[in-house]
Amino acid sequence: MTRELIHRYGGPVPRYTSYPTANHFTPEVTVEDYRAWLSAVPNGEPLSVYVHIPFCQEMCWYCGCSTKAVHRYEPISDYMKPLMAEFANVAALLPAGHEVTHVHWGGGSPNMLSAIDIGRLAAAIRARLNIGAVAEFAVEVDPRGVTDDRVAAFADAGVNRVSIGVQDFNEDVQKAINRVQPFDLTRRVIEKFRDHGVNGINVDLVYGLPHQTRRSVEETIRQVLALAPDRIATFGYAHLPARIRHQRLIEDKALPDAIERFGQSNRLARILEAEGYIRIGLDHFARAHDSLTKGAVRRNFQGYTTDTAEHLIGFGASSIGSLSQGYVQNAVAVADYARRIAEAGLATVRGARLTDDDRARRFAIESLMCDFNLPAAELRRRFGDAAAPVLADAEALAAADPDHLIERCETGFSLTTRGKPFVRTIASCFDSYLDSAKGLHSASV
Repeated sequence: MTRELIHRYGGPVPRYTSYPTANHFTPEVTVEDYRAWLSAVPNGEPLSVYVHIPFCQEMCWYCGCSTKAVHRYEPISDYMKPLMAEFANVAALLPAGHEVTHVHWGGGSPNMLSAIDIGRLAAAIRARLNIGAVAEFAVEVDPRGVTDDRVAAFADAGVNRVSIGVQDFNEDVQKAINRVQPFDLTRRVIEKFRDHGVNGINVDLVYGLPHQTRRSVEETIRQVLALAPDRIATFGYAHLPARIRHQRLIEDKALPDAIERFGQSNRLARILEAEGYIRIGLDHFARAHDSLTKGAVRRNFQGYTTDTAEHLIGFGASSIGSLSQGYVQNAVAVADYARRIAEAGLATVRGARLTDDDRARRFAIESLMCDFNLPAAELRRRFGDAAAPVLADAEALAAADPDHLIERCETGFSLTTRGKPFVRTIASCFDSYLDSAKGLHSASV
């Protein structure tokens, strides 16, 4: 890969965990819209549930998540009340015959909850929602705050997959991002979950962090491989200090440049594939036995997933839901979220109402992000006339592509080997909102 290509196509673009992306949500979508959309969910439709726990023991300086550091349990305990109320209020609007096929707790750090509150929260979800017998129940975990009673509580709650935040095991990198987390601590936490029957183990890594080098990320991935996780995600660090204040604590001069970032990403991928992991989309890798390698892959706010439910219900401050009519997002600040739940029963503050063009472009972008191709016949079958401008954009892109990143194929269009690392950039060519979002996105590699 040449420097020219990396500089030409490695600029800032969205991660495309939704389309339109969240920065294009507006207050035009209201609580009343959300009520109507929930009530219109067809009976028997599978649902996915996301629960946001917006608390951490301290702020990691690289983090772009909606969270805050707390040193007392009272704010977390207080948060449980509106969260429980939101479960009840949403459940009352859903059809009785719904089935939840996927549950995900994110944050923040869900393991900031006490063992008792982990049990309470899981019991409330099961009491209000119909959880399927084979549902995946995943939780994001910060190993630094894991205790034996919390591990037992997660297992008792039915958790069957945990995503372990690692980022990097190099001590200099850890100090530079304010997240010191020894390898042995991480290993012990994974062993505890496995001892309790939680065998779906994901590990999240980040490249492009301050003081990282190709050698240091190779050392980290070798240590991660010794833990034998089922899935490994390798995310590129998104340095956006103008928008995320605590990222200003990271020295710009300590960050690797675009060439080094690409080299780190490429080295991680080569090592993982050599060790038998199968690449999924842009930045996920899974062992051959894992369900992520077995069937259809989707992309949502948690990244790549086997979750095929068309309706995602978000609970908690800042959470985002996705229904057939569009997206909804709750109030971000915990106090504002709690006040809105108390006053209106729901906390929707903004969202996006999908047009036919949005739906067709979302399908095209997700197909590229997941499978590196755009199936023309399927696009026409699903979206009729709305497919025409999307396919016209694809034709124009392929015709004007001097670097051979995308090409016509039997089923429509596919990315070349050279084009796959730049899939976010190529997907952005189908984004009709992008020009108004400059300065809001991370580097594509």
